[in-house]
Amino acid sequence: MTKIISISIGITVAALLVYATTRPDTFHVERTVLIEAAPAAVYPYMSDFRKGELWVPYENRDPAMKRTFSGPKSGKGSIYEFAGNRQVGQGRLEIVETEEPTRVVITLDMIGPMRDHNRVEYTIHPLATGSQVTWAMSGTCNYIEKVVGIFISVDKMVGNDFATGLANLKFIVEMGKDG
Repeated sequence: MTKIISISIGITVAALLVYATTRPDTFHVERTVLIEAAPAAVYPYMSDFRKGELWVPYENRDPAMKRTFSGPKSGKGSIYEFAGNRQVGQGRLEIVETEEPTRVVITLDMIGPMRDHNRVEYTIHPLATGSQVTWAMSGTCNYIEKVVGIFISVDKMVGNDFATGLANLKFIVEMGKDG
């Protein structure tokens, strides 16, 4: 009986490892919110990493997180490096493209707990009632990430954080609560 259970477990593990090879090589996560404000009122929160402390949920996960800002205060070339606990990790963000007041593109290079390189994009579409704001991230998936993706949904995990951040941003911009 033990031999049958061991063989069954081995076959299941092998099947999962083979299945992982069929998973996509890339991922894309995005969330959108409507903010009742013009793009010019929203844009500064996305083009200035220091303002991220007001609305980005990752900023509150480690009170002792070390932050380093370099380059211009905002816009293209602005850099933010961070090192925190396991929930935050260690990494570097750099604004690589901007189209004021509608778009900010950022490279996210994670150093730990896993190395990764992703693209983050904020887009702000003007509407008659305000701005449609989208927070998106895309990147590639290595084999280990494909295996983990069988059990953990990146879209749900990261997407929930994006939705929380956008709700925070909506509150701050609409209520003028930027401290």
